[in-house]
Amino acid sequence: MKLWQKTKLLDKEIEKFTVGRDYILDKELVYFDCIASKAHVRMLGKIGILTDKEVKDLLQGLNKIIELDKVGKFKIDIEDEDCHTAIENFLIDTVGDAGKKIHTGRSRNDQVLTAVRLYCKAKLGDCLDVIEATIGHIDDFIKTFCEIPMPGYTHTRKAMPSKVGMWAGAFKDAFTDDLELLKAALKLVDQNPLGTGAGYGIPLPLDRQMTTEELGFAKTQENPIYAQNSRGKFESFILTVLGQVMLDINKLASDLVLFTLPSLAYFILPDEFLTGSSIMPQKKNPDVLELLRGKYHEILAHEIQMKNTSVNLISGYHRDIQLTKEAVIHGFSTALESIHVTGLIFQNLKVIEENCEVAMTDELFAAEKAYQLVQQGVPFRDAYRQIGKQYESSKVLYYE
Repeated sequence: MKLWQKTKLLDKEIEKFTVGRDYILDKELVYFDCIASKAHVRMLGKIGILTDKEVKDLLQGLNKIIELDKVGKFKIDIEDEDCHTAIENFLIDTVGDAGKKIHTGRSRNDQVLTAVRLYCKAKLGDCLDVIEATIGHIDDFIKTFCEIPMPGYTHTRKAMPSKVGMWAGAFKDAFTDDLELLKAALKLVDQNPLGTGAGYGIPLPLDRQMTTEELGFAKTQENPIYAQNSRGKFESFILTVLGQVMLDINKLASDLVLFTLPSLAYFILPDEFLTGSSIMPQKKNPDVLELLRGKYHEILAHEIQMKNTSVNLISGYHRDIQLTKEAVIHGFSTALESIHVTGLIFQNLKVIEENCEVAMTDELFAAEKAYQLVQQGVPFRDAYRQIGKQYESSKVLYYE
């Protein structure tokens, strides 16, 4: 039975439409809803809503759900709508009337908010861990190849001398900045909405500080209207941050598609990282890099969906917000997988030193030659033109 169901049954077509994919997506949230429910149960026991036995029975029931969920045996049917209903129904079936009391002092609105908030905290923590590991792999790559010279490019044309360490270090710095962005997102979502109900509070003496401490939140989200208004806002910021991570991965992948071209071959990936063609036997394709490059746009699409779904809604909950859940779940999944694969690439990427050195052609040192004249007292613009004349007859024109 649905949490809101009274006597009449919902039309099956309407049920299918309104439930959407929540009963599938919510497999990601079962654990977090159980954790939040355990804190809620203990709090209800403290304020006298539940007896000690009811608290014990409900905690045992919730622990059983967590065990079943770990092995993929906790079922959420479309008739349940979501994990929250499936959990309550399971508790009613297994512990009786105590299961009917667990929803006391909360709405499905703050229940969903809390589970999603805990999920986001956990996934942001995972992102921090995976990026830190990737930075470690970049460090190892730099230690091995840092002093090898390679061309630096502007306008996709050779520009000035660079080094492999400088190139890789740019992405180490980028991911280090991304860590700070992720920490900012984590700080933002680290607020407990449990006990705010449907957006207007609960007429019971709930101990919200207790649940905040039990769930490890940094603070209690006090204003119940803002608790609802922050749904979509917080997830939108998370997707913005994940988009920044993916933007750096996109640029990295674009570089490597270029630098692993057989005609350049500054870098090389092992054959195990390359795919082939169904018609051309010789092909070794950088599909992994092209997909990493494209995944940025997937995250961007989720971010735009999140922002557009949340806008133009008056304060309070609206069912439109249900559509934001998939965007943030898929966003985390895409980002985590992409960051992990990026780390694998740096672990296996090799530099072909000979090709890098051959590519260090004379025109790369044009600016250096101009500055040598500057150090002899020649005005920069005169030195610039003097050196520029040496390259005017070149078949390839080099522009600033």
